[in-house]
Amino acid sequence: MRIIVPLKQVPDMNQVKFDVERGRVDRSSAGTEINPFDLHALEVSVQMKENMGGTVTVISMGPCRAESSLRDALARGADNALLLEDRKFAGADTLATSYTIACAIRKLGKFDLIICGEKTVDGDTGQVGPEIAEHLGIPHIAYVSRLEVREQTMVAQCEMGGRAYTMESDFPVLLTVTKDLNIPRLPGFRDKVKARQVVVEVWGTRELADFVDISRCGVRGSPTRVHRVIIPSEENRKGKIFRNAAEEAIAEIAEDLLRHLN
Repeated sequence: MRIIVPLKQVPDMNQVKFDVERGRVDRSSAGTEINPFDLHALEVSVQMKENMGGTVTVISMGPCRAESSLRDALARGADNALLLEDRKFAGADTLATSYTIACAIRKLGKFDLIICGEKTVDGDTGQVGPEIAEHLGIPHIAYVSRLEVREQTMVAQCEMGGRAYTMESDFPVLLTVTKDLNIPRLPGFRDKVKARQVVVEVWGTRELADFVDISRCGVRGSPTRVHRVIIPSEENRKGKIFRNAAEEAIAEIAEDLLRHLN
């Protein structure tokens, strides 16, 4: 089983600040980590490898510092790691990001499964995974919460809109998985030491020259434009004392509740 896991290095969203003037996340304002949803994709991939054999390759697009997240993924059980790093890839929206990753996957060659987290905590769009599938011309199944892999096919249970449905597909196929699928493992010290010895390949526009149209990458290939960012204010809890008679107080409470519901 040849499995590819795209993952993203994201800032700690509990600490990160927003650049309101430029309409973007100030990634230098907080520490970084693997996108939490991608850890569930990595975990199910490593479990498949352990049960069925095969390899797990992780791919990330970003600056050089994203290598630390790839090494974390290697420590968690991935076999190979690839970083897509080039100034011409910078500033990409979901369309340009998915296109660049899909081009890299084409260069990697044959694969059976691509498994992505359902979304990223810094973008929250859930678009990159399905877009990769569209660029590659393969089927995709989103919001997978349970998975059964057979010899020639796989069966997935998906949760969407408060309902569950079951889908079956042959290979190759792309999945996006939810946090309900598993609990990601933590790497041990020996795993981290071993991960340091693995060579992380780095590909830029030169390495992808035969596969990529540079005009579709980075800012140049991104049709999305952010006009402004608004951070909503948070209201603290408020208390209210009702001093009227019981009947009048109940009517006032009901009126307040209805007003907030509407």
